[in-house]
Amino acid sequence: MKKSFLPLFLLLAFANYSIAQQIKRPDGKTMSVSAINNIVKKLMDTAEVTGLQLGIVNNNTTVFAKGYGYSNIALKKLNNANTCFYAASLAKPLFGYVVMHLVDEGKIDLDRPLYQYLPKPLPEYDNYKDLANDARWKLITARMCLSHTTGLPNWRQFTPHKKLEILFTPGDRYSYSGEGIQLLQLAVETIAGKPLEILARKKVFKPFGMTRTDYLWQPRFESDYAVGHDWNDDTIPKRRSDKAAAAGSMETTVTDYTRFMAAVMQGKGLSAKSAAEMLSPQISIKSKRQLDGPEIQAVNPNESIKLAYGLGWGLFNTPYGKAFFKEGHLDGWGHYVIGFPDKKIALVIMCNSSSSESIFKELVEKLTGVTIPWYWENYIPYRQNIKLPVNVLQQYVGEYDGKLKAIVSVVNGKLKVESPTVHLSKTNLYAVNDHHFFLKIMETDIDFVKDASGKVIKAMLDDEGEKYELKKVK
Repeated sequence: MKKSFLPLFLLLAFANYSIAQQIKRPDGKTMSVSAINNIVKKLMDTAEVTGLQLGIVNNNTTVFAKGYGYSNIALKKLNNANTCFYAASLAKPLFGYVVMHLVDEGKIDLDRPLYQYLPKPLPEYDNYKDLANDARWKLITARMCLSHTTGLPNWRQFTPHKKLEILFTPGDRYSYSGEGIQLLQLAVETIAGKPLEILARKKVFKPFGMTRTDYLWQPRFESDYAVGHDWNDDTIPKRRSDKAAAAGSMETTVTDYTRFMAAVMQGKGLSAKSAAEMLSPQISIKSKRQLDGPEIQAVNPNESIKLAYGLGWGLFNTPYGKAFFKEGHLDGWGHYVIGFPDKKIALVIMCNSSSSESIFKELVEKLTGVTIPWYWENYIPYRQNIKLPVNVLQQYVGEYDGKLKAIVSVVNGKLKVESPTVHLSKTNLYAVNDHHFFLKIMETDIDFVKDASGKVIKAMLDDEGEKYELKKVK
């Protein structure tokens, strides 16, 4: 009887300790686990975030890791701290850590032009033939790739000519570039004579105990993984990477990535020089938005916080010391990690929902007491909305005609709009009140108008300042 009672007693005692545990913030305040849970759940519910994972580091050790919401809402599967998430661009700073290992080993010099490590000129590689008539590719170094100063676009498919081109003299300014990271991967794999996934497993994943992280999809991930969810909470098919991409093929969990953040703050596995260099400003950032391209503002909007880029990480100053950060984004996914090395505190937020980034500003502020450069990162806060009963929503159902055509319906208790005119498929409408609604996927508001008898007769649509009047015809 006593033998069976003791383990139960210890289990209950540990559970009570976990609930009562106080989590430290950079501003010196503390928060209980229950307070953290309440903040997360309230924000997720308000902004309709489908799923989220949260990790916290105190004193360079993981003290909190938890999953919230759904890993797959269609299947009613729940997230936990070991559910595999697509990491998106959180893969980039981890690749940077691999590079800094090679720097310490003397295999790569951050300031030596990358082409000097390759067996043939860069334009002779199929992926870089577009650069044949621009010799500035000879200037690009590993430091430039990790600090996003290569002059290459984020991705060539989003340029006007759909070709790879150098937009400015390499090293001259900051401009976020996935292409630059991929170029560095080519050089790293050539230098090491090994593929990225092998290097990462040896130098990062295995030493830090990241057992559910890899640049390639692994069979062991099949037991528990998340899918992305779009603005309408519809699931997005899972991508299983069979080719390692430093810029974004990685799969991970909040448990694993929180361990990585703790390791970064300690510089584990790196020389003191490389660890310090990684989190030191390489270039000041003067753009209004992160993806503005090579634009520089006449007046630096981020001067007050000294926004800059290090080697793989964004940097800025806070009232509690310097911070390093990184975002991750793809349709259905949104991540944000931030570390405060002077305080030995870090926060990891990973979400499998397109709605997630709308809560990042408020969530980070409430959990750390620090305001992040949210406007630069395009983390526009969510709009408040209310939930209306189905009988209220039903009165707006019908077809509306005018310069645009719209069809309004109720599906699973949610009001939706579609438009064949602008090729808009069924999209959720969110209520401000009992007649005014908005869309999340675009800056569009719809106000339904009733006649004296209370019957809906038209919809007034405001699409980014363009006004339309649509009469209800059916």
